[in-house]
Amino acid sequence: MLKAENIHRYFGHLEVLKGVNLEVNKGEIVSIVGASGAGKSTLLHILGTLDKAEKGHIFIDGESVSKLSKNDLARFRNQKIGFIFQFHNLLPEFTAIENVCLPAYLAGVDKETAELEAQHLLDRLGLGHRMNHKPAELSGGEQQRVAVARALINKPAIIFADEPSGNLDSKGAQNLHTLFFELRDEMGLTFVIVTHNPELAEMTDRKLEMRDGQIIESSVTPE
Repeated sequence: MLKAENIHRYFGHLEVLKGVNLEVNKGEIVSIVGASGAGKSTLLHILGTLDKAEKGHIFIDGESVSKLSKNDLARFRNQKIGFIFQFHNLLPEFTAIENVCLPAYLAGVDKETAELEAQHLLDRLGLGHRMNHKPAELSGGEQQRVAVARALINKPAIIFADEPSGNLDSKGAQNLHTLFFELRDEMGLTFVIVTHNPELAEMTDRKLEMRDGQIIESSVTPE
């Protein structure tokens, strides 16, 4: 599903990523852990095509994204990739269902079809009764579940999550982590998750540890 080869990233003269290689299989949930400044979020943004590496190649769902034009890359990102961030990034003036529909509208899906799919996802995530509420009227956990629905609406091949439970209390975090595995089993999704949460990291199929811009250890987490 995902393959990265020899990824290098510089900020000025500072080499932040130093030849990272990794592969993630379809349906796998992989966590990336490490100290702050190790390069985790930088790597995630490059893998998710939000940033570009100075050197290296990335393949997602069989496509060499490094070779895509700017417009083709934006289209690929919209159709194939879902994002979940620590800060949900919901638009405050829009309701939950309107926020969820936005990626579908960008993909050219008509309003009725988009709203039906958004309603289905919000129902699945336990938010059917909250779909017409704006973000300020939702709890932190509810806002993050709206963000999950938004990431899923275009049926992406892979989900990238950057500290997805970082702003949630322990119960909300546990519920979100469990949800990821349920969605993987129901929809065949692939997840790559940057996290400082040790419980989440230990739940994933595989844990990658980064240090000083490199993956130094890969371990399969116990059943």
